[in-house]
Amino acid sequence: MKIIRNIEQLRQELDGQTSIGFVPTMGFLHEGHASLLKQARQENDIVVLSIFVNPTQFGPNEDLDRYPRDAERDQALAEAAAVDYLFYPTNETMYPLDMARVTVRSGDDVLCGASRPGHFDGVLTVVSKLFNIVRPTRAYFGLKDAQQLALIEGYVADYFVPVEIRRCPIIRETDGLAKSSRNVYLSDLEREQAPGIQQALVQAKSWLDDGQPIEQVVEQTRALLQFEGTSIDYVEAVSYPALGPVTATTETILLAVAVQFQSARLIDNLLYTRGA
Repeated sequence: MKIIRNIEQLRQELDGQTSIGFVPTMGFLHEGHASLLKQARQENDIVVLSIFVNPTQFGPNEDLDRYPRDAERDQALAEAAAVDYLFYPTNETMYPLDMARVTVRSGDDVLCGASRPGHFDGVLTVVSKLFNIVRPTRAYFGLKDAQQLALIEGYVADYFVPVEIRRCPIIRETDGLAKSSRNVYLSDLEREQAPGIQQALVQAKSWLDDGQPIEQVVEQTRALLQFEGTSIDYVEAVSYPALGPVTATTETILLAVAVQFQSARLIDNLLYTRGA
């Protein structure tokens, strides 16, 4: 594995490669990231992993400085996943002039975007830059960040970006908690409570299978997420991948939740296709 910090060097290394699988991350890697890298390894000749904690997707009161970092651990995981190139850009590398950014026009006013104005502008801006640098054949994203994934797919379609976006399943702990870099912030009590998020979504699927109205399912799911010492950021159902209102003709529904613990905000979701 080669560690590269320079754009031109990375481009020279990748020049002429027939298929490039790309996994962009903010580091502090876990088994969820490893699953993306494994799929990329299976489907491509070359695998590129980027690690960059992108400042433009953090709000003024969010955890940019507290975001967990562990370069040695990340490099070990990347080596184990048979990554060919680990790209470590700096802020100066990624934002040399910062004169232009991507602006999201729809789909960012629900779920995480409703309480994080500008967040997805920052996400799509850095993804756009990374796609231009790496020029991947395929890029891999987890469905845990389902809103982000839908917006990236929309960006790729709107800008005719020649990359195939590969959706990858949520990777969970043995007790059902979705893998997340922020899980390290949970107290012992919160770690015991957190698997209840996925348990609520499993129950929600049962209600949907029974044909209950989506509005009723949302409210019942909210009731299951009332953990002591936490607050609910949102429990929301939207069409997928359009991220619009759910109607009688909506085929695929995203039921997404965000729960704020004392030091960590955890998200999870259920992607439900009617009649499947």
